[in-house]
Amino acid sequence: QVQLVESGGGLVQAGDSLRLSCAASGRTFSSYTMGWFRQAPEKEREFVASINWSTVTDYADSVKGRFTISRDNAKNTVYLQMNSLKPEDTAVFYCAAGLNWLGRAKSEYKYWGQGTQVTVSS
Repeated sequence: QVQLVESGGGLVQAGDSLRLSCAASGRTFSSYTMGWFRQAPEKEREFVASINWSTVTDYADSVKGRFTISRDNAKNTVYLQMNSLKPEDTAVFYCAAGLNWLGRAKSEYKYWGQGTQVTVSS
């Protein structure tokens, strides 16, 4: 069982930066691929970024070059550094854990956090 708790969301202006954190419980954190997803109002939850056990990363085209995913296995934490934020980045951001290579599908992730709101004003 893995429990995930996101933090770091907030209200920022376009062009600002935010760093999201996701703290995980459990002793096998380093074995999991960690993903970030987001869900805007009235839209489907979509893939943002993932990082696997060997720190290989993957990003959605919409955030490539602006967002960076990283992990600290000693702290059981995964991060999402978000730069040059845009109003269209406004969403609830979710952290997820799964035993896949670098999944982009929600079905590949078994554990989910409760989400943290990110609001970007223009």
